[in-house]
Amino acid sequence: MSEQENPVFAIEKIYIKDFSLEVPNAPQIFLERESPKVSIQLQSNAQGIGDGIFEVTLTTTVTSKIEEKTVFLVEVGQAGIFRVQNVPSENMDPLLSIACPNILFPYAREAVSDAVTRAGFAPVMLQPVNFEALYMSRLQQQQAEAAGGAAGEATA
Repeated sequence: MSEQENPVFAIEKIYIKDFSLEVPNAPQIFLERESPKVSIQLQSNAQGIGDGIFEVTLTTTVTSKIEEKTVFLVEVGQAGIFRVQNVPSENMDPLLSIACPNILFPYAREAVSDAVTRAGFAPVMLQPVNFEALYMSRLQQQQAEAAGGAAGEATA
């Protein structure tokens, strides 16, 4: 196997693409004594930006509420540019949907924790995420939708 045929996976750049912090009910919210409920949403997106170059963005949204009042809302779009070459096409989607978000997640976790602390709240420590399980779940959902659509067409 020649050098050109060897698979290449390299991190070119890691950066924050989008960042938002809102504390809409300050300063009154700091007087609340009730513990807030925190919800977390994750979404990843990959796009080709050149020959063998991909941008992957992991968007992490953390919302903290007391009843219907928003305590804070943090959204971080942690992105990376990755060089991927000589990788079989069937391995590209798992690589961009599992490996890249795994690399980006610690940076997103740090950005969220730092923002929440700087806003005057106790840090939010995001627990590790199994991106492989999320990927497999998404595949199963897509297959179920495709099977449901095919069944609907057959009966029509």
